[in-house]
Formats: sequence, C-alpha cells, structure tokens
Amino acid sequence: MRIVFMGTPAFAVPTLQQLLKTDFSVVGVVCQPDRPSGRGKKVQVGPVKALALSQNIPMVQPEKMKDPHLMETLRAWNPEVVVVAAYGRILPKPILDLPPKGCLNVHGSLLPKYRGAAPIQWAVIQGEVKTGVTIMLMDEGMDTGAILQQEEVAIGPEETSGELASRMAQVGGALLVRTLRGWVAGTMSPLPQNDSAATLAPILTKEDGLMYWDRPARTLANRIRGLLPWPGVYTFLEGERWGIWKAQVEDQEPDIRRIADDISQAPGTITAITKHAIRVKTGQGSLNLLEIQPENKKRMHVADYVAGHRVTIGMTFSMGRYDDLAV
Repeated sequence: MRIVFMGTPAFAVPTLQQLLKTDFSVVGVVCQPDRPSGRGKKVQVGPVKALALSQNIPMVQPEKMKDPHLMETLRAWNPEVVVVAAYGRILPKPILDLPPKGCLNVHGSLLPKYRGAAPIQWAVIQGEVKTGVTIMLMDEGMDTGAILQQEEVAIGPEETSGELASRMAQVGGALLVRTLRGWVAGTMSPLPQNDSAATLAPILTKEDGLMYWDRPARTLANRIRGLLPWPGVYTFLEGERWGIWKAQVEDQEPDIRRIADDISQAPGTITAITKHAIRVKTGQGSLNLLEIQPENKKRMHVADYVAGHRVTIGMTFSMGRYDDLAV
C-alpha cells in the first residue's frame, strides 16, 4: 500500500510514526512551509518535517494547495491512499480524487462536534468531560466527510489542551492504522455525519486569551486550560500584563462574612492573598490564581511573585493597560 502523508505539527507525528512501523509504504510527505516562531522569530523546522528528514522520506512544502508542482509530485508518488493529520489546509478536489482509496483524516474530536481548526482546545474551553478521535473519509467540506471509525478519550478535570493533545495524538496514530487496514480490506463502510448536530471549533487568535472577569469562575478556568500552551490567557494589573498559566475555581467552604465581602466587589477584584494563591472575584464565584507570568518575566508560582512585589486586596484586574483605557 503506497501512502502519502500530509501533516505539520507535533499532533501529526505519532500517526506518521505508526505508519512507518507497518508494512505500508510511505512514499512521500507534504508539510506546510517552515514559519518563524518564538521570541526571536527564527524559522523553525516543523515536527513532521524533522521526522521525514530523519527517515529520508521525499517531502514537499507547497505554499498553496493549487501549486502545479504539488499535483505533479503527488501524481509521481502515485499513492493509493492519502493520510492527513493536522495539515491545516482544505484539500482541493483534484487531490481528493487522486488516490483510489481516497484521503483519510485524523481529526481530534468526535465528529460532527467541533469541526474546524482547534477541536481539542474548544472541547476543553467548553468544559467537556470527554472528546475523541475520528478517522474520516475526506470530502471538499470542512471536516464534513463520512466517518470510518471513532474512539473516545476522557478529559481530565485539570488537563490543558496541550496535555490532552499529546494523549490524543497517540490514540489517533493507533486508530488510523487499524482503520486503514479495515478500509483497504473492504470491511468498513463510511457513515455520513449528522450535519444538524455539528458544532464549530474555529481557529484561535491571541485576542481569544483576554480574560473577561465578569464571566463565571468555572468558565474562566476552562478557558485557561483550553488556551494552553497557545495562545495563552492574559489580563492586566495596574497596566502590567499578566499571563495566567494555572488557576482553580475556589472550592473551600465559604463563611458568611467572606460571601458578603466578595459580593460587594466588582469582578476582577482581588479578595484574598494566601501563601499559594491570589483569589479574584468573577461574575460567579472566585478564581484562585496559582501560576502566572508577569510582563517580561518567567512563569512562576504566585507565592514567588507576591514575596517580592506589592499586591494588595482590593486591587482590580482590567482588560487593558492604563493608556488603553484612557483612550
């Protein structure tokens, strides 16, 4: 079985690794072009590209899916099936029609839920307790193709999307190989998706990380988990930007006095400071900040920051710097 693999980030690596362990033949790899990343904006080699280079697999990195050179290369590779995992582009019809056995996609949700670019992140943001991996027969739509096989994955109560993605990537690789064998053998029938039950998982931006303290504490905690490691959640304290790496919903048994104090405060107000946390009033309940990253500093525990900086009860987090708010 001749296979072309299409993928770019770390999520796709376990699928390619699993394919390389089989008797299938990976005849080529397609990755997105290398992009600048990190503070220095240096061009980085993507995880899938690095693996392909280490295994001496032929590879191309087209800027556009309709690049004539890409189509010529795919025809020369003559794949019987194309496997796609987190490639990040919708395949045009000529590519979909090229392999006799079609194009199979490893998608990080239980379709039709969370169609789109960020299914794992949005499942965590929405407070889901389970998600899964779907192996789908691709069509021209955005994750609308018929389902071949699915496997559920539980989401831990404190798990970030980055941690969840690492586990799901392993599940996806193994599921793809099992599905591919059944699909090639003719023992699987594609199941059309129920479009009426579909939900979307749109691409994330840095602006999605801004904290709106008038929302419930549980909603904010889920958002922090869902946006880690990227784009991350941030807020402002007296004009200084803070990244928030870890927080927990206040779960201690409250006393009457503390309830009264909290209710009287506006969302975003610091209502308590302990050795391990800064408690902040939200639109519903309170959120304990545990790990933060103040502007131009490293990630740290709240206790380390409080020990050397002035933070007092009554200070309020805002959604911008002082100069922003003055406009």
